[in-house]
Order: sequence, then C-alpha cells, then structure tokens
Amino acid sequence: MQFSMKNPKKSPVKQLALSAITIAVMGLMQQASAQEPMRVEVTGSSIKRLASEASLPITSVSGEEFEKRGMTTLADLMMALPQSNSLAPSNAGSGTNINLRGLGVNRTLVLLNGRRLANEAIADGYANLDVIPMSAIARVEILNDGASSIYGSDAIGGVVNFITKRDFKGATITGQILDPQREGGGDEKRISATVGAGDLQKDGWNVYATIDGLRRSRLAASDRAELTSNELLSSIGRAPSLASGGFASPANFTIPSNKSFAAANPYYSSGCLAPYSIQGGKNTCVIDNRNYNTAIYGREQLTFFAKATKKFSDDHIFSVDYSRGQGQIFGTKIPTTSLAANGVTALLPSTSKWYPGGSGGVPAVAGTNGAPLLVTWSVADAGMYITKDEQVNQRLNFSDEGVIGGWDYKAGLVIGISDRVAYLDSGALDGPKLLSGISTGVLNPFGLQDATGKAYLDSISLNGQKLRVSQSTFTGVELTLSKPIMTLSAGSVGLALGADFHRDTTEDVKTDVGLAATYAASTPSRGQGSRNVAALFAELEIPVTKALNVNLALRDDHFSDFGNTLNPKASFRYQPNSMIMFRGSANTGFRAPTLFDRYGYRLPGATTTTSSAWDDPLQCPSATPAIANTGKPLPGLVAATVCNVKLPKQTGSNAELVPETSVGGTLGMVIEPMKNLTMSFDYWRVTMDDMLANLPEQAYFLNPSKYAAYFVRDETGKLLYIKNTTMNLGGQKAAGIDVATNYTFPKSDLGTFKVQLNGTYLTQFDNQLEKGGEWASNIGRFGLASNGTTSSLPIITFRWKHNLALSWSNGNWTSQLTQNYNTGYHDQNLVAAQYHRDIEQYTVYNFTMSYKGFKNFNIVFGVNNLFDVNPPVTNHSGYNGYLSSAASPLGRAFNTRVTYTF
Repeated sequence: MQFSMKNPKKSPVKQLALSAITIAVMGLMQQASAQEPMRVEVTGSSIKRLASEASLPITSVSGEEFEKRGMTTLADLMMALPQSNSLAPSNAGSGTNINLRGLGVNRTLVLLNGRRLANEAIADGYANLDVIPMSAIARVEILNDGASSIYGSDAIGGVVNFITKRDFKGATITGQILDPQREGGGDEKRISATVGAGDLQKDGWNVYATIDGLRRSRLAASDRAELTSNELLSSIGRAPSLASGGFASPANFTIPSNKSFAAANPYYSSGCLAPYSIQGGKNTCVIDNRNYNTAIYGREQLTFFAKATKKFSDDHIFSVDYSRGQGQIFGTKIPTTSLAANGVTALLPSTSKWYPGGSGGVPAVAGTNGAPLLVTWSVADAGMYITKDEQVNQRLNFSDEGVIGGWDYKAGLVIGISDRVAYLDSGALDGPKLLSGISTGVLNPFGLQDATGKAYLDSISLNGQKLRVSQSTFTGVELTLSKPIMTLSAGSVGLALGADFHRDTTEDVKTDVGLAATYAASTPSRGQGSRNVAALFAELEIPVTKALNVNLALRDDHFSDFGNTLNPKASFRYQPNSMIMFRGSANTGFRAPTLFDRYGYRLPGATTTTSSAWDDPLQCPSATPAIANTGKPLPGLVAATVCNVKLPKQTGSNAELVPETSVGGTLGMVIEPMKNLTMSFDYWRVTMDDMLANLPEQAYFLNPSKYAAYFVRDETGKLLYIKNTTMNLGGQKAAGIDVATNYTFPKSDLGTFKVQLNGTYLTQFDNQLEKGGEWASNIGRFGLASNGTTSSLPIITFRWKHNLALSWSNGNWTSQLTQNYNTGYHDQNLVAAQYHRDIEQYTVYNFTMSYKGFKNFNIVFGVNNLFDVNPPVTNHSGYNGYLSSAASPLGRAFNTRVTYTF
C-alpha cells in the first residue's frame, strides 16, 4: 500500500489499521549478546540502540557459522534459510540471488554494509550474491520484514545486509575443497587470503584486504545417470521414447511437398547413432539428453575487498572500501541445430550424396522419391553448445560517521558499476551458412562429417564472439542524523532524520552475431534507461513505558518517472517481564518496474522459446492441452513442428507497466521459559496489488481459450510467438509463521551442547493472475506463481521448511550436525492420470568437525549430505526428472577447510 501523488489511494492509516486486525500473535527470536551492552545500528533502523532492544525480527548468521555448516558459497546460506525460497544456482548468468518469502528476487533488498550495490546488469532489479567477498564477511543480518520506510520503497520482502569485518590485523590464508564421493564433476576448490595492518583503537587506523577465489567443475547429467534414467522417467510419465521428431543426430526429416509423409529417420531401425540420440516415437530419433544435460553448471568466481579506516577521534571515523567481484558461468545445451534462419530452411536436395539411398551410404527410406527433405539436425560434430556468461561488479564506498552537536551522523557516497557479457564459448555455428552447407551437400545431416565437412564446420564457427553486452550503474549519496531529543519517564526518545539521492542506469545491447548464431536467434537491439530517486525519511523511537517501546517511521520517495510515494511503518516492542516479549510491525511498500522491465529491449517477434515442450493449442489440438504429446496435428501439418515442441515466446520490456503496491506486517512473541532456552513465534503477512511478473508458462495451456489473444499468429494460423513480457498481474497474498528455538545445555565434562531450530510454516501463498480474477493457492504445489525475471521455473513454496542444528564444543574441538528439511509437494501431474503422484519430503544432514589445537592452524572437516540422499523426483515438465531448483544432485561430498594464521 502507498500514497501516490499520481495515483491517490485510500488513507494509509486506515489501511494499516485494517491490516493490523489480520495479524496474529507470534515472533522471531533475537539472539542475545554475551558482550557488554554497546549501542549499535541494527539492520532495519537508523537509530542506534542496544541490539537486544530491536523490535523487528532479525536473523543473524556469523562468518564462523559458515564454517560450522560446511558452506563454500553464499548460495549455500540462501538455500538453507527457511525464510528464503531461492532457486539453487543454475546456468543463469545472473548468478546467485535471494528470494525472501517467495515474493520474488526483485522484492528482496541486498545491502553491503548497509548500502546498495549496482544490480545484476541485464535485469537491473536485484543483486548477484556471487560478487560479494565471502572471506570479508563478519556476519549476515536478514530482516524478515518489509523495510520500505528505512531503505527504500522496494524493500517489500525484506533486507539481507552483508556486513564485512570492521578491521583486521595480521594475515591468514584458507584453502577449502569439496570433493563428491561419487565419480564425475561437481567438485569445488576455494582459496582465500586476508592481510591487514594497524590497530584501530591503539593506532587510530586500519587497512586490510582480502581475495577469494572459487572454482566448481561441471557435473554432467551422465555423472548422475540414475536421476534421469529411462526407467525413472518412464515411471513418472516423461519417458524420452514418448517424444518424436525434433532435432537429433542423425537428423529426422519431413517432405514439405508431401504433407502426408510422417517424420522419419533413416537410422531409426539401427538404433539412432549412439551416444548422440536414442529411438523416439513414430519412427524418429530424439537427442539423448543424458549425454548433454548438465546437473550442476561449472563456474568460476574471484572476489576482492579492501578497506581503509581512519579514526580521527572517539567521535569521528572515516573509511573507504572497494569491492570487485567477477563470476563466470558456463551454460550448456545440445549441439547447434539447423534452425530456419532469415526465412531459409534446412532443405537437403536429392543431388546431395547424403540423400537417403545416395552414394554417401545413408540408408534409403521409402516414399522419399527424390523430393527435397526438410531436416531437423543437431550437429554432433560441433560438440556441446556452451555459453560463457561473465559478470563483473565493482563498488567504491566512502563512509564518514561521528558525532556533531550531539547528533550521531553517518554520511556516504557509493559508486557501483555492474557489467555482464555473454560469449559464445564453443559449439556455436553460423546458422545461414550451416543451412547452406546442407543444401550444397557439403554437410552430412545423418552422421558424422568427413574431412571436407569438418573443415567447413570449422570455417563457420562463431566461438569467442560476444552475444550480449550489458551494464547497470548505481550512484548514491546519503546522510542520516540521529539523537535523543527528549527524556520521558521511561527513557529517551530517539529521532533519526535522513536524506538519500541515487541514480540508476541500465544499457543492454544484443549484438549482430545473434542474427547468425543458431540458438541465439536474437535480433540486434538496444535497451537503455535511467532513473533518479530522491528521498527524505524520519524515524522516531518512543519509550512509552519501561516495558513498551514504539517505533514510527515515514519515507517519501520521488521517482523521476513515477512521482512521489509515501510509505509509513510502525512497530512496537513490549516486554512485561524477563520471560516474555511481544513485538510487531505494519508497513506499506511501493515497487516501481525495474529499468529492464520498463525500458529494456522491445522486439516485434519471438525472442526465445518456452522452457517446456507443449502442443500448439490451435495447430495440434487436444482435449487436455496442458499435457504435451496428447494432441494431433491438423491435416497437412507435421507433428514434429507443432506437437510436443518448445514453442516460440516473446519476452522483453513493457512500456505500459505501473508500480506495484504492498501492505505487510508481523506480530509475535519471544519467550524464555527457563535458563538458556529461548523460543519465538512470529506471524507475518504481505499482500501485493498490481503485481509485476510474467504469466507462468503453464497458465497459457491450462486455459488456452482464455489466453488466446496472447498466441500471436500469421494469416495461416502459424504460431509466431506467445506474448510473455512482464505484466501487471492481479495480486499476491503470502503469510506464515516463523519459529525459532535456541537451547544451551548445562556445561559438563563432555563439553557444551547447543541446539537451534529455525523454521517457517506457510499459512497462505495465493496468486491472482488478473485483477478481479480467481485466487490460486501455491502452498505445497506447482500453482500459478513464477520466478519470472530470473527463471521460468516456478516458485517452490513448501508448507514447512526448517534448519535444525546440534553443536558441541570442548576445548579445541567443535562439531555441528545440521538437518535441512522441507515437506513434500503435490507434483505438477500434467501427464496421464496413471502417473499422478506426490513429491516426497526431503531431508539432508551435514556434519562438520573442527580442531584448532595446532599452532596457527584451524582445521575443519565435514560431510555434506551425510546419508547420500538423492533429490526428490518430479514429473514437472520444466524439469528433467528431479527437483533441481530446490535440491542438489551432488550427493555425499567431503568438505575440508584449513586456515593458517601468520
């Protein structure tokens, strides 16, 4: 909810009151500090106070905890958090992102030391966590509540603040290896080094720098063949043999001049040229995906962070820090295919020696009769099609903080640049020239090439060329002032005032090579946009009584393209005694379309294909259009081109988008019923209107008549593309209960034992695809919620998800056993009724043991996925047999980490 000068709404006060009625009692535990009380700035507030005084639900994870849990990347943390519905890292060039509450990565604000970074360069709506230097992290604070009034109107889902070490003196070097037990790839190697000088307290200055490198090898699908075996896929209704036609090696073919001729393959009867293809349906071959699919994508990343701090006095500290993160992800597809290019199709004339029954030795096929053949070929000789997506994110941050005239002040200047370049790394061929090689007889689409064919393929290679170049920038200045302004009987009233101005820019260029590159099939384009945002905000902390504190905040943002929005927030903390504390909040939010969604590329035709194979509802009609391969082509059409295929889709920006609004809140309690035991329960709720998202792919096919206008066709009925640009949909309602428990057992001769539980139970996750439309629940099922910007895969909304940890320490020894658990799921079940099923619950245990008894050494050894559990099986059409976006196929892996301190 917001109050916009351009689009006035109902009174925010009235809406907040109505929202508060719906908020139930519950809250999240705040870990107590064993140190002497010190007033600090807590994520979610601009007023310095005791950390234990915070009235908002915050989860804090220390850098030491990363080691205890055997984590090698920040992605490991995001996947383990029960409040996060993040996708497992994939081949998406955007890298790792975080999706709090499942509300979308664009609605989770990522900060580094309380300030923004330049966003990922293409979508320009969220940060790539891979560019944040893990070795510099002191702790991560996750605010599980909206923070629009403090950090910006777009912080609807919450805030993740990565806080680096304040200072460092000395030198350390760390090496870490993650080695899977099973053969194949997926291993990780990480090395980091940190060096620093100067004692901030004694010398008044400190300088330190850290560098961190990670390399992960590709885990091929064939390395975990059991997860996508023919037997498994057949048992869930997704047998590869059910597919027919399409691209293969040897090529399938049809006869354009004879519409009654069904697709065929000259090598079907002999088994379809293993290992490239296998027998499919209806006398055709299909690509053997086990030979090409990737279970975990290879990646490389290198991060650097340096910070210099000068303490001029106890009331004045100045610092400057520079961070640089570089990541490379290698995406893979089946070999280059003979796609039509510029209206030209892959026709093989009878004069080619590779014509079936010709001099090249290709078996004859009855009915060809010398007619030109349309071949659908995947060029095995070219090898796997690999793209390299490289992202470089840099940030320079100046910070000056101190006290002037009794006011705590904090001023900052941030300059951030994010660059992303997509390369054709290997296996890329010039499409028009590939078709020419087929029509002239130089290339053999039905087998591997002779010397002449190989030389021709080498001559039309596009390897190393840039396909897409993008850049986003963020420049911001801010000033915050805070002080106690008056004293009440219960304590001091704190006031914070602030101003913030920042400018975002984006530029996205698709190069000319996309016209030629098969697969890319992208038209050269340029998207460019910018936005200025100026804000004033105020926060008031009021100790009403010794037991009750109230916090009020208000922020006024002015967008250069959308005008003003006013967003209030109210929170309270009530602690009647030492055993129980209540807390709650209510807030509104306003999220403008990202620069990419509003000003990105706009092309008149198809820009990509659907992620799953479907039947064209018009040209391959079926009584069950959402179940692929159940339709029949219209007379004169070839099944391989309109049935059970990936259909053309249009994505890109939408100039008609308007901002989305939200109302959210929390209310909860923290109890300490006995010494060393803390329990908390927190109910949260977020409601959004005019939700910015893409229509989920399956919606089109579950009700093709409803969305018929989105199927754009030519005068003959041929599908040109499905319109799937970002849109303003209806709304979204999400609610749940966070539960946390922390208990430390009485110390004994055996050592100290602790148990921690952090879990989230969803009570509601409903989506509305258009205003006034029906609401559909997505809890524990593949509903109608999509991750949109980052992936066509659906949001995973488990009913219950938790992290349970049992830790032990005694002298130089420490260990931890961690359980990550989520409930089962109703499968997509867009298959024949006999294959309808549910996805099983998923439980993974990780174990670590560390020892620091050797001088200058700290050694950590662990086992990830202790019981070698496979990811859950799913028949969802967007996956290939298992739930890859929510579970790792790596299996049991051994984790060794050694740190040496000089």
